[in-house]
Amino acid sequence: MELNYKNAGVDIEAGYKSVELIKQYVKETNRPEVIGGLGGFSGAFSLNAIKNMEDPVLLSGTDGVGTKIKLAFVLDKHDTIGIDAVAMCVNDVACAGGEPLFFLDYIACGKNIPEKIAAIVKGVAEGCKQSECALIGGETAEHPDLMPEEEYDVAGFTVGIVDRKDMIDGSTIKAGDVLIGVASSGVHSNGFSLVRKVFDMSRESLETYYDELGTTLGEALLAPTRIYVKMMKSIKNAGVKVKGCSHITGGGFYENIPRMLPDGVKAVIKKDSYEMPAIFKLMQKKGNLEEHMMYNTFNMGLGMVLAIDPADVDKTMEAIKASGETPYVVGSVEAGEKGAEVC
Repeated sequence: MELNYKNAGVDIEAGYKSVELIKQYVKETNRPEVIGGLGGFSGAFSLNAIKNMEDPVLLSGTDGVGTKIKLAFVLDKHDTIGIDAVAMCVNDVACAGGEPLFFLDYIACGKNIPEKIAAIVKGVAEGCKQSECALIGGETAEHPDLMPEEEYDVAGFTVGIVDRKDMIDGSTIKAGDVLIGVASSGVHSNGFSLVRKVFDMSRESLETYYDELGTTLGEALLAPTRIYVKMMKSIKNAGVKVKGCSHITGGGFYENIPRMLPDGVKAVIKKDSYEMPAIFKLMQKKGNLEEHMMYNTFNMGLGMVLAIDPADVDKTMEAIKASGETPYVVGSVEAGEKGAEVC
């Protein structure tokens, strides 16, 4: 047999086909600032609008979706995992008060199956639409012998912008400020190494319907991460200055909430201030998981926690609801050693 790239395991034709299939999805994320189309060696984006800012600051975020991706393999469902990849990046940018401008995705796969790559990128494009950022480039890398043929990994990278005066940095948080939690859609994209130990990850197990979930286990676990970009814009447009913002990812409440706090104050969260989603209750029961570890691993139903001046609480709650999200007053900031308490 004559040796060539294709029988070495890399199919260039499949690469061309997947690019053709994803072009339509990419086009749907276009913003006026995007220069040129897909297919160049780099993505181009005009920064003309920053002239209107006093002191423009670029923000960036990069992340993947962790071992949640294994559920997509088992269920052979690939059109939501891209939303997670976008969410993990753009929510971090939104946390600092920024607007995500554009996104790049990277997919590594054992074998390039164009329809599967297109389904993944369809999810990425959906995440970009939800966050109003443009998908301006990406890379699909075929890695024979490094990854099994049916497996892949997705990671992403975003760049956003904020005027320095509008940055959210937590520096003005003080005792008496109110903590508002915003509902998550479930487990989001963190803690799946533990989730996969609690539940059997077979197709049969994931396709089991649970009354308390109102859906199958797989659907509940694969539910894409909420994207909070429009919500943060809605709060800003309402004239509210958010004092601090935590994106609740790996490390749960105990690691993420203190990241927004200055020294000398602590966050006190009342766990009965909102209804914990059924998926976490089921997980705790099935895995016999200790409560502190749950709050130290998962978002427990809150994808973001905001610190707000008491005078702005009503206005903030309204702005969050107007953006389609569900807010709860979940606690307050108190004097004490920097940290988070759940009681």
